[in-house]
Amino acid sequence: MSAAAFLEAREFLFTHRTDYDTAYRDFRWPVLDRFNWALDYFDRMAYGNNRPALWIVNEGADEAKISFAEMAERSSRVANYLRGLGVKRGDRILLMLGNVVPLWEVMLAAMKLGAVTIPASTLLTRDDLIDRFGRGRARHVITSPEHTAKFAEIPGDYTRICIGPAADWRDYAEAAEAPARFAPDGETQATDPLLLYFTSGTTSRPKLVLHSHQSYPVGLLSAMYWLGLQPGDIHLNISSPGWAKHAWSCVFTPWIAEACVFILNQPRFNAKNLLDALQRCKLTTFCAPPTVWRMIVQEDFAAYKMALREVVGAGEPLNPEIIEQVRAAWGLTIRDGYGQTETTLQIANFPGQAVKPGAMGKVAPGYRVRLLDPDGAEQEEAEICLALDPPPLGLMMGYQGDDGAVVPVSGDAYHTGDVATRDADGYFTYVGRADDVFKASDYRISPFELESALIEHIAVAEAAVVPSPDPMRLAVPKAFVALAGNHAATRETALEIFRHCRATLAPFKRVRRLEFAELPKTISGKIRRVELRAEEARRRAAGTRVAAEFWEEDFPELR
Repeated sequence: MSAAAFLEAREFLFTHRTDYDTAYRDFRWPVLDRFNWALDYFDRMAYGNNRPALWIVNEGADEAKISFAEMAERSSRVANYLRGLGVKRGDRILLMLGNVVPLWEVMLAAMKLGAVTIPASTLLTRDDLIDRFGRGRARHVITSPEHTAKFAEIPGDYTRICIGPAADWRDYAEAAEAPARFAPDGETQATDPLLLYFTSGTTSRPKLVLHSHQSYPVGLLSAMYWLGLQPGDIHLNISSPGWAKHAWSCVFTPWIAEACVFILNQPRFNAKNLLDALQRCKLTTFCAPPTVWRMIVQEDFAAYKMALREVVGAGEPLNPEIIEQVRAAWGLTIRDGYGQTETTLQIANFPGQAVKPGAMGKVAPGYRVRLLDPDGAEQEEAEICLALDPPPLGLMMGYQGDDGAVVPVSGDAYHTGDVATRDADGYFTYVGRADDVFKASDYRISPFELESALIEHIAVAEAAVVPSPDPMRLAVPKAFVALAGNHAATRETALEIFRHCRATLAPFKRVRRLEFAELPKTISGKIRRVELRAEEARRRAAGTRVAAEFWEEDFPELR
């Protein structure tokens, strides 16, 4: 019955794909008891289904296409193989692979076994892995030959499996000899644990987010609706394995819609080659973070004849001027979406819905959003919170503590830590992380708004705005800027950017200090403003400046 309820909810969203008002008003999360998405949905959907489920293009090398039927059989063989090596229900498997076919096989196989997958980026360091082993309680590891050395100093009696030959590691190729028919050892409860994610840690040590067999595979119905996916689509999402967005849009969401996951593996990101692949392979839906969209618009992208029907942005809000450039060239509107590792999609611009410039959209079907101040009062600008009476299905089980215990979400609302405004039409606009918003001369400053203005300048590739302590104004906005192309970190460039800010920002929002620098980022690519903020506070306390730093007061020509 659980599988039928899941399919009924999916069909409802298909039916109302462009009718947001009906979808939001009438959608209900399916009520699930025993449910294993891989066994109860995927294998049944995949039986005899020879349409492509996964299409991997390795730039300058080979391609691989795997059908749904093949993926179901392969993952069953892997499940039997892992069971033979001692993987049991509830065991933790640390999965550190790039975009290779075994990644998808293992994700499904672990689900069939009832094991818990800990997705891990290939960029993790030795110390990162020690943290994940200790706090994540990993008992098995699956990785590729180039990463086995990272585990040499990690103690413990854990299963070592390598995608290729490696000394003292089991060869994953053995899985191909395992039986093709898989029988589970028991029933899976919808609330059983499925995935353990480490957050990207932009402001603190990564938290451990535990998801269940319903919160991601079923909760991501909201993301399917946002992406506008339909059966037979070919979907490309640019996101690295190891992060929640990869599971969102490279595993569950396309397969919920019976669409093909498309992967372009590039040795080094190249926007032109990406555009070539989008055109040649006739992709229909495309999701990319703001950084990729900014690189795309620097190419002659209007010359490409695309089969694209839906284009979206995710990770951080996309600046309105990029959206307008793509609309003018392709006739398609990039639709922003908002969610977290802890949840699925919460707020977005949906297909068929009017898009307001700069707005992140409306509340996703299945969610109820409140904007609450620190006292719990509703405001038109405040922290994004999710009503918990009842909680949305796409919300995590809770944070896992260092002792292994899971602390469930409690109270009347789940607090996201992000601030937004809401207008009279129900559209939300992102303001920033609660920790990032600051006051200057008693005005509230949204770093994102200032950063959006900065990157409109041709010399600016990326920017991060933080408060710079000031004895007169308490703080003034300071921008750390990464330059684009061949632009130099000179006084002349700084003057141009200051003039641009004066022309585009209100006086109280004006960037008054500027530094050319490489921006610190998490390994998932998010800017760590917390580091910049701390460093700026330290410098102001010490009264020091660096050579690539310019203040508005240094320029008499601006007076």
